[in-house]
Amino acid sequence: MKHLILAGVLALGGCGSASELKPASNQHLPVAPYSARATPTATQLLTPNSQARPERSDELLKKSDTRRGDEFDLPPHN
Repeated sequence: MKHLILAGVLALGGCGSASELKPASNQHLPVAPYSARATPTATQLLTPNSQARPERSDELLKKSDTRRGDEFDLPPHN
């Protein structure tokens, strides 16, 4: 049982090694987008922009106002 746990820990330990991403030897990075000045690197392609990951808005409600009447909030018509 101890050998199985040790093997699992060693196998997972190898997953943590990180190196710079590079395309395969016979592949190239994608061509530059239409209006880009240069071809983006692998790191730039993997970094999400603000539209893909918007920042969180933590603005708290500072002032509570009562809602005014809605003239279009009518009961259903049969």
